Amino acid sequence: MTQATFPSWPDVAADLVNVAAGRAPADMIIKGGIWVNVHTREALPDHDIAIVKGRIAFVGLCADHCKGPQTEIIEARGRYMIPGLCDGHMHIESGMLTPAEFARAVIPHGTTSMFTDPHEIANVLGLSGVRMMHDEALMQPVNIFTQMPSCAPSAPGMETTGYEITADDVAEAMQWPGIIGLGEMMNFPGVSNADPQMLAEIAATQRADKTVGGHYASPDLGPAFAAYVAGGPADDHEGTCEADAIARMRQGMRAMIRLGSAWYDVESQITAITERGLDPRNMILCTDDCHSATLVNDGHMNRVVRHAIDCGCDPLVALQMATINTATHFGLEREIGSLTPGRRADVILSSDLRTLPVETVIARGEIVAQDGVCLVDCPHFNWPEHARQTVNMAADLSLDDFTITAPAGANSVTANVIGVVENQAPTKALQFELPVTEGRVTAHGDVCQIALVERHRATGGVVNALVSGFGYTGEMAMASTVAHDSHHMIVVGTDTGNMALAANHLRALGGGITVFKNGMELATIDLPIAGLMSDSPAAEVAAKTDAVMEAMRDCGCTLNNAYMQHSLLALVVIPELRISDLGLVDVRTFEFVDVIVT
Repeated sequence: MTQATFPSWPDVAADLVNVAAGRAPADMIIKGGIWVNVHTREALPDHDIAIVKGRIAFVGLCADHCKGPQTEIIEARGRYMIPGLCDGHMHIESGMLTPAEFARAVIPHGTTSMFTDPHEIANVLGLSGVRMMHDEALMQPVNIFTQMPSCAPSAPGMETTGYEITADDVAEAMQWPGIIGLGEMMNFPGVSNADPQMLAEIAATQRADKTVGGHYASPDLGPAFAAYVAGGPADDHEGTCEADAIARMRQGMRAMIRLGSAWYDVESQITAITERGLDPRNMILCTDDCHSATLVNDGHMNRVVRHAIDCGCDPLVALQMATINTATHFGLEREIGSLTPGRRADVILSSDLRTLPVETVIARGEIVAQDGVCLVDCPHFNWPEHARQTVNMAADLSLDDFTITAPAGANSVTANVIGVVENQAPTKALQFELPVTEGRVTAHGDVCQIALVERHRATGGVVNALVSGFGYTGEMAMASTVAHDSHHMIVVGTDTGNMALAANHLRALGGGITVFKNGMELATIDLPIAGLMSDSPAAEVAAKTDAVMEAMRDCGCTLNNAYMQHSLLALVVIPELRISDLGLVDVRTFEFVDVIVT
């Protein structure tokens, strides 16, 4: 049963009432489990759950009155009955998978509801790309709710995208059946300064009575933050410290705290609950960005809940943050997020509340996974050819395209350098003294080159700058057509020849991620759909992802999940220093700065 065909509550109200009263048989009964009630924060033993037409009809000490000759009986045997987990903020494209393959990967981990913002594909294919993601999401056996992207480009005037999203696009999308709200409003200066387009997008969302997602990536919690909140965003996931979480909750927002493949922002913010004692119903767990290797090897929202518990959070509170809090925030408390009558029958059976082994997953009243194996089909959308031909470069590149020319006669220069921060999205604005060889600024020590290659309109443009923190050694390069958010091609390397080889390889491939060393290809992930996603199974993409990360380590990089840091170096809405197709951007001031200072 897909999202598109799942019956609404009014369609099955009589069935629910009659089963609960014992006048009609249930389709399924889960017997003898510990009912995890996220409304009251209780774990109640020896309870049954009766299900009909994919929804819960009855929860109580005994559901025998709901049993009929054809009723399927699931023996919980004293295990915990937990609501299916909800991811409150995420990007499917970050998994390098289509919605179908992402669903297939996370269902065995107990994720039954996702709130996804496809702004990555919006930057490449515009509204048509969003519609394709939305349509495939509705085909899945679990709940994938789509947020209409708000910012393409994320920072107007600072970057060039393949397509732009307008307020009219937002108003149109609000009428689509699977749209739950507006995706993260990344143009926080625009909202704070009352930009007409940003406010028009928010107004269109609020007129549709839907939720506005936030993204306030600034440490300034003064009037600019107050103005942003007044503009309408209802949540925010860009906090990195306790003060950020507290400020958001005090202003009536939901603080979304994330554990992705490279973002470790739970431990530093959950202390607002565990130590300061604030109301946990205003905090939501999410992943934001998880690549396929994390999904296959470590888990999804179950991983986030376990981490929150390890950080000192009460297990029942952590589960609230991954279920009912999320549902309430998006206006879906009567649909998902708890094991109570009328809700969709999304249930996890687990033998331990702290380590959270996901043993059985039920979605919409059907067993969809057992002991880590997905048991249902996840249908694919028929992605058209134009969605698979998106790497538009005028010609192959040479090493000269990656040259940073020094001032005439200089033996060294002082340069602005992007500083990578492990396990966090923000970067540092650094300065280094670098040598000049034959008129060119050269990589030195921990500083290597970074380039942004235009790939949407075949302009031939290449912007060159410098980056520190990866620890690369020898002659190498890494290139990717995943470069949040405008998704041009980003190339990082210690050697311009390898940078050209890597870039040209992805041009020929039609998109992906690749690592070259000493003129040889070490590893590649092919991403044919929009240069962002593969429609191969998650395990196959994860194996290629593992190979890429091993290749990065072989080139000297020891950062945790450094690929995610690599892919965000062009995200010109997160401080401090970023690269775009238009130049080097100081996100603290939203101004372009020169690479060479003196």
